[in-house]
Amino acid sequence: MKNKAFKTFIYGLLALLFCFTNSSYAFISSDSVDTVTSTGFKLKTIVIDAGHGGRAAGALGAYSMEKNITLALALKLQTAVQKELKDVNVLMTRTSDVFVNNGLRAVMANENKANIYVSLHCNSLSNIRKVVNGKTVSVPNRSGKGVLLLVNTFRRSGEQVAAIRENEFAEEEKAYSNRPIKELDPVEAMVLNTYRDKYRKQSIHLANLVNNEFVNTDGRRTLGVIEQGVQVLANTAMPSILVETGFINNPEEEDYLNSDEGQAEIVNSIVRAIKQYKRELEQTAQ
Repeated sequence: MKNKAFKTFIYGLLALLFCFTNSSYAFISSDSVDTVTSTGFKLKTIVIDAGHGGRAAGALGAYSMEKNITLALALKLQTAVQKELKDVNVLMTRTSDVFVNNGLRAVMANENKANIYVSLHCNSLSNIRKVVNGKTVSVPNRSGKGVLLLVNTFRRSGEQVAAIRENEFAEEEKAYSNRPIKELDPVEAMVLNTYRDKYRKQSIHLANLVNNEFVNTDGRRTLGVIEQGVQVLANTAMPSILVETGFINNPEEEDYLNSDEGQAEIVNSIVRAIKQYKRELEQTAQ
């Protein structure tokens, strides 16, 4: 690195990470156990992301659009978090029907040093091909049902490693998603990969908490917690999850997603999971 002071800081941070390997609290998920150092850490900022918006309508149901459902859920989730977690700051990627680039959503979260990123979406199944009267036709597949929790995979880890660098060292970035990935110093890469692995495990743990609330409290069917490449999560430098709240192209699920009762259940389950995650995160500071 060109900056000697920065490099010295990196070496010091690496040493601290190794020193604290066996201390503090543990996150337990279906994936693994992660031990993370805490020195009175407080969960201060949550980003709530209403998927799609503006010209990006998202998935379509018989009478509703994904962008409108996610916005309604996001606004209700904002209100619920502000009520239940008064010491937590809530940031919204959008509060109206506007288009926001996925990269800019991550920039907002990173620049504000958010501790959790929750992106809300609706699922949908593609049409299937069937033979009808000797002809192959495209038929809507309305069989999808249940919730799905996504966590970004790190096979393309350069994106998130660079995002962590932006978050940790507060470099200004206004067009993050178009920025070429820089070569990392080997020591810097070790530190940032350590953070990346912890964020992955914490993301999986948070996703499992939300999933369990949907199943155990709301009685929802679940497709589980899955790791895959998720564009809207790829550049976030904090534990991040995407919640597929239901299948908008299934008539029963579409009614649920648009109902006050269904939206309240979804929001309350997410809030309960966040509260549990926050308690676990801060337990050593009690």
